[in-house]
Amino acid sequence: MRLRTTSAMAGVSALVLLTGCGAADMTKQASPFANAEGARTVTLSVQSWVGAQANVAVAEYLLERELGYRVDTVQIDEVPAWDALSQGRVDAILEDWGHPDQEQRYVEDKKTIAPGGDLGVTGHIGWFVPTYFAEKHPDITDWKNLNKYADRFRTAESGGKGQLLDGSPAYLTNDKALVKNLKLDFKVVFAGSEAAQITQIQQFAKEKKPFLSYWYTPQWLSEKVPMTEVKLPEYEEGCDADPAKVVCAYPHTPLQKYLNADFAKDGGDAADFLKRFRWTTEDQNEVSLMIAEQRMAPQEAAKKWVDGNESTWKAWLS
Repeated sequence: MRLRTTSAMAGVSALVLLTGCGAADMTKQASPFANAEGARTVTLSVQSWVGAQANVAVAEYLLERELGYRVDTVQIDEVPAWDALSQGRVDAILEDWGHPDQEQRYVEDKKTIAPGGDLGVTGHIGWFVPTYFAEKHPDITDWKNLNKYADRFRTAESGGKGQLLDGSPAYLTNDKALVKNLKLDFKVVFAGSEAAQITQIQQFAKEKKPFLSYWYTPQWLSEKVPMTEVKLPEYEEGCDADPAKVVCAYPHTPLQKYLNADFAKDGGDAADFLKRFRWTTEDQNEVSLMIAEQRMAPQEAAKKWVDGNESTWKAWLS
């Protein structure tokens, strides 16, 4: 998740079927194009949130149409994706929200994974309430006042406590530890996937009910359901080093790309292209919105974006 990130919706057609949150560990499964004689192939890891799917859709479209590669995508969760990348079962991860343990193991120690550069998007995970509720109760934006409103956030799933709605347990989350360590009268309830979480948020918003949710930016839904962040204790470097003891907010994370080290060295035009792939939050949200809200097929959304943004993607080819 992440940040997750996110990177998925109820309306995401084919890719969601391939990339639901909580997907099985695919590290034992390689691309069907792998080792095909004479083939120019690339295998991309795709996570379950729509922002990550937007990255892959555009990269896949351009790799195939402009560079003549065959592209395979493999569904995989965040941490197993690093294992698969190290093993060469996938060639690239296009949106990572920060996994320092894996980075140390594979980039620094084993040197089987190489940094692929910034994606150009900064991700942030946090706790959010609907803006319509924050406007009526402005003190809700300070975590110290959450217990005051806990009863307003109760659901059947949270019992006698307030509900803190999370997406998939596979996402990067410190929420259970934060609730415990900050002594909050809340219970973390997992929707199971980004799609299910979005459906619940949309239903709450339709009925103008209060909700408290783990959420992240950039994410297309924020344009449809305005949300206001609840300020957690300020993030400081290392404050989340021990997940069990964390008592601070999530950081703002420049999202990164990673390549298999051999692919980074010998992957030719495809590797060079993926290293140069860099776009804005607005670009990603534009494609995400087409996939999720407008229910366009990912490749159709990618084509529409590519047709309207030649000046951006041309720079990735040279």
